[in-house]
Parts: sequence; C-alpha cells; structure tokens
Amino acid sequence: MASLAKKLMTNLKSKEFRNYLMSTHFWGPVANWGIPIAAIADFSKDAKYISPNMTVALCIYSAMFMRFAWKVQPQNMLLFACHLTNEVAQIVQLGRYVTYAYISPPQQQLDDTSN
Repeated sequence: MASLAKKLMTNLKSKEFRNYLMSTHFWGPVANWGIPIAAIADFSKDAKYISPNMTVALCIYSAMFMRFAWKVQPQNMLLFACHLTNEVAQIVQLGRYVTYAYISPPQQQLDDTSN
C-alpha cells in the first residue's frame, strides 16, 4: 500500500501531470461540468419548466462532443465522462417532459396552469 501511495505521489508531481493540469484537455471539461450539474439539479424542479427544444439540442450537443472526446488524440476521457453524464441527465429531463406533457392526466396539467 505504501508503494502505491508513493507511486501516486510521484505521478502527481511529474511534469506530464502539471502540463495536463495546464491544458484545455483538463480545464475545458472542468468548466463544462456546469451543464450536467445544472441538469441534475433541475431534477427536483417541476417538469412544466423543461424546454423540450433546448433539451433535444443539449442531447445532440453532448452526443457530438462524446464522439469528439473519443476520437481526438489523446482521448479526452474527462470530456467524454462529462458529456455522457449530460446525455443521461438530458434524456431523463426529456422523459420527465414527455410524461408531463403527453402521459400525465389532463387534470394535473390544469392544476399546474392555475397556480
């Protein structure tokens, strides 16, 4: 266990790791995590506020950038994970919207508009 910790510390102190921390391969995905975090935070909000157009656009955006993150050399797995998380979160949001707009009883929708 001690040798594993020593190896980890050696890698963290390496020039390659410092260069990675100063690159767009690190900071781009870190900044991008705001999108899936916001989508996950919106799970607790009412589905009537979901924009289906924006949700579909974000699904397409994340799918395109997942492919980019996979194809770029070197692969950017941090970016891939960010967009995979966003893709799942947006699909959940789209499912919530479809349930609200098309599957839920009309009486519930009438109650929502009267508030």
